[in-house]
Amino acid sequence: MWNYPVNEDLFEKFSKYSKITGVIFILLGVIGIIYPVFMTLATVTFVSWLMIFGGFVAGYFTYLSDKSNYLGWLKSFILVSIGLMMIFYPMTGVGTVGLLLSIYFFMDAFASFSLAMNMRPMNGWIWWMVNAFFSLLIGILFIVGWPFSSMYLIGLLIGFSLFFDGFSLLITGSIFKRMTK
Repeated sequence: MWNYPVNEDLFEKFSKYSKITGVIFILLGVIGIIYPVFMTLATVTFVSWLMIFGGFVAGYFTYLSDKSNYLGWLKSFILVSIGLMMIFYPMTGVGTVGLLLSIYFFMDAFASFSLAMNMRPMNGWIWWMVNAFFSLLIGILFIVGWPFSSMYLIGLLIGFSLFFDGFSLLITGSIFKRMTK
């Protein structure tokens, strides 16, 4: 499958950490499925703070590199402003994050399809294909239901996505552990 030598310790480490990450993803997924509004608000808050942090970092690097670069300052201002807007007006943030997540789910589906096709001769590739179909379905549901049900849809769909990603990681970790024995 690979055209270059692979370190066998990499499989063992991946097996261990994929199981830990898989369990964490499954737990977060269950929380998102049971409490979708909480997961929606947590997601919007997380994205908001990432944007604020990114804005400050962009401003810092603009200050260090070229203080007269107005586009760098504009980027920093826009990131901080949108992040603050999403914190103070969370419903606007929910709509924005809804559109961003629809793009994410389509990209996740594409990546999972690609991974499944690359793993195809190995056992377990079908689980990545199932993950890809679920991500594609979630992306379609996002586009069809947006923006009316975004408050519940974001948390619920992120919960399902995390659950199936965690399950896929557990399966892949188990397969890689058997390969190293």
